[in-house]
Amino acid sequence: MQKRENFGSRFAVIMAMAGSAIGLGNIWRFPYMVGEGGGAAFIIIYLISTLILSMPIFFSESIIGRCAQSGTIGAMEQLAPGSKWKWLGYVTIISPLILVSYYSVVGGWSFEFMLKAFALDFNGSSPEGVKQMFGNFISRDWAPLICHTIFIGLTCLIVLAGVRKGIEAFSKLTMPVLFILIVLIMFYSVSLPGSAEGLQYMLKPDFSKIDGRCITSAMGQSFFSLSLAGNGTIIYGSYLSDKEDTVSSAVTVAVFDTCAAMLAALVIIPAMATTGAILSESGPGLMFISLPYLFKSMPGGSIVMAVFFVAVLFAGLTSLVNLFEAPIAALQDHMHLSRLKAVAIVGGIGVVVAVCIQGIVSPWMDFVSIYVCPLGAALAGIMFAWVWGRQAVEDAVSVGRKTRIGEWYYPLYKYLFCVLTAAVFILGAVNGGIG
Repeated sequence: MQKRENFGSRFAVIMAMAGSAIGLGNIWRFPYMVGEGGGAAFIIIYLISTLILSMPIFFSESIIGRCAQSGTIGAMEQLAPGSKWKWLGYVTIISPLILVSYYSVVGGWSFEFMLKAFALDFNGSSPEGVKQMFGNFISRDWAPLICHTIFIGLTCLIVLAGVRKGIEAFSKLTMPVLFILIVLIMFYSVSLPGSAEGLQYMLKPDFSKIDGRCITSAMGQSFFSLSLAGNGTIIYGSYLSDKEDTVSSAVTVAVFDTCAAMLAALVIIPAMATTGAILSESGPGLMFISLPYLFKSMPGGSIVMAVFFVAVLFAGLTSLVNLFEAPIAALQDHMHLSRLKAVAIVGGIGVVVAVCIQGIVSPWMDFVSIYVCPLGAALAGIMFAWVWGRQAVEDAVSVGRKTRIGEWYYPLYKYLFCVLTAAVFILGAVNGGIG
């Protein structure tokens, strides 16, 4: 059996896994979820969920992949041989294909707006003008298709190059650039006259906003943001060496992911407040109508808008690369296809599904974040703690660490993390989703 390729360094591990987590869920979806969910109240629930649920599940999925040296299908076959758990692996391969369509559609829109900003070909004289331009663009049969096909094509080129020359090299280049761009735009946004209202909305909690729907959406966003669905994190975990302290790396990635989401919110919400816009506005209208108009009306706004959409494009690509890698690796490992054929199949499916969901992007992602991600994470967590067994879990978590994990870890994970993760899924079902 050919030795599995590994990431080349700790920096590469953190950048690649951060790239899988930091995407459009942070740059676009988190800010509008903050606005829709009540500002600081939503953020508090999100941070608590990330700390006590998403982060532990993130490194458990990474550890499953490293131990199995395989994606979800191979991991389930190895860790529970002779059981029916392997079928979970086949099911979880479907969820990246669902997510691919969302990233490619919004990424395609971002690609179009980036080109318009750089070409100074942007009708930003009024919100109605921007809305009409956006509506005309997405209603065309060919223009959105070309843009999201280009976006998927760029992703295919990256994953085709392999783990080190493709995924690792791209992540090491784009993630630092992405953070620099967001930080620069954030400082610009919060310095604008009138931005204080937006900052207050984000930082001063109104606890009356916390209800079942707020909790459901914040927890769902936490799972979605870290790409927890029992697939993408497992496949990147399979590229980790035994020298890597997975727990430490996972904590670092979770911190980066949360910082990226907060920075994006600090760009968008204060910018919205400068013109007295409704801060609870959500959906495509925020990024592709209200925000471009606001940028266009600011001094140097065309440059700021162009830089912003470059950042959005990078964020979308790094996450889409991870989503592609899970089904591509499955096709290579279990159907013994070449990487070229696997990339072509997954890319083709992504284009087709993206065409189908062009007009329902926001409801589509509400469904994924509140049902697909928590369900996949809960099943992976149950597999990790309830099926694998205490000794195997403690041994696996301790690999690469200077000190062995304490005996407290296994019961805490088994009886708290898994139960609460399942509760997120049930709560979402009871509340009827977050859309």
